[in-house]
Amino acid sequence: MTSTATLFTNIGELRTVSDLGTLHDAALVAEDGIITWVGAAADAPACDTQVDLEGRAVLPGWVDSHTHMIFDGDRAAEFEARMAGQDYAAGGIAITMNATRAASPERLRELLDARVHAAHLGGTTSLETKTGYGLDVESEALAAQLAADAVGDVTFLGAHVVPPGADPEDYVDLVTGDMLDAVAPHVQWIDVFCERGAFTEDQSRRVLRAGQERGLGVRVHGNQLGEGAGVALAVELGAASVDHVNYLTDADVEALAGSDTVATVLPACDLSTRQPLAPARRLLDAGATVAIASNLNPGTSYTSSMNFCVGTAVLQMGLSLDEAIRAATWGGARALWRHDVRGGKDRTGRPAVGTLVPGAACDLHVLDTSHAIDLAYRPGMPLTHSTYVAGVRVA
Repeated sequence: MTSTATLFTNIGELRTVSDLGTLHDAALVAEDGIITWVGAAADAPACDTQVDLEGRAVLPGWVDSHTHMIFDGDRAAEFEARMAGQDYAAGGIAITMNATRAASPERLRELLDARVHAAHLGGTTSLETKTGYGLDVESEALAAQLAADAVGDVTFLGAHVVPPGADPEDYVDLVTGDMLDAVAPHVQWIDVFCERGAFTEDQSRRVLRAGQERGLGVRVHGNQLGEGAGVALAVELGAASVDHVNYLTDADVEALAGSDTVATVLPACDLSTRQPLAPARRLLDAGATVAIASNLNPGTSYTSSMNFCVGTAVLQMGLSLDEAIRAATWGGARALWRHDVRGGKDRTGRPAVGTLVPGAACDLHVLDTSHAIDLAYRPGMPLTHSTYVAGVRVA
């Protein structure tokens, strides 16, 4: 089969999220979905086809490394009550569990496809999503299968909460036994909600070690509702990421800064739950790697808008635009082991994402503006012009 090279040219501002920095009046070439050249538009090689981006700003597509896309129903009443002053607790997940168990596979597939498309419309090109709203063997296995057909990274989150009426220890036995057996062929990661109202440190360690024994990478929901064991456990087990991280001790920050575990912050969730915003500035200053993700879910963050999350990080979390873009692209890629600032294959054997350099995937977020700072300067405005995955326009 003959390869076709495509020139993306007339890029007003190209943020490569690499040592190449930000280029102006730039262009890039892609062949078979992989970037093969980046540089000044005036120096671009001749190609078979050309896409004129008319002076727009271009970023790597957002890498949303934390979502919960497979669910039915909503929790609008819960959200309204929280906005009226009611505290958030993890138990509301049971409402979504009931709606998700009642949904047909066809219904769940349609909802998932619609959510992936909505993410593409907002400039997201790489997605992780979790199981965790079925909480029985059949429903978790179905969620894993559906997710494997729709997104690149699937996480088993049977340990989301203990279902109503179940004994916690018996449920952990189920998660680490029959449930893990059922989902393992379809997932790459295992996760646990190590938090009050969910799973203890010892239970969380059992879950994660069971996943590791099956060859799965580790992720952790931790330190969302108060100080706890989540960060320390994630670092101990070499987790790819620990997510939420709203409440951190000095020891937690030091541990993250001295490890390869990414601290994933979820600003839309923090606003929805009225928790203090995660200390992204403090983490970066300490030398930790930070990712920004949407945490799309029906209870605490019903949005896939990474534009909103990045704008919030700049306006309210103290990050510069460069830092926020890096966290939402390369940071997310690192949290999924899909990073490589030099281009080429990542540790999963797939093209690297979250950066625009030769050898990386041609995943582009084209803004309908010449300046990426508009993500924060013009908050809430519809700034995504188009989205390309592997060089093909998807939105």
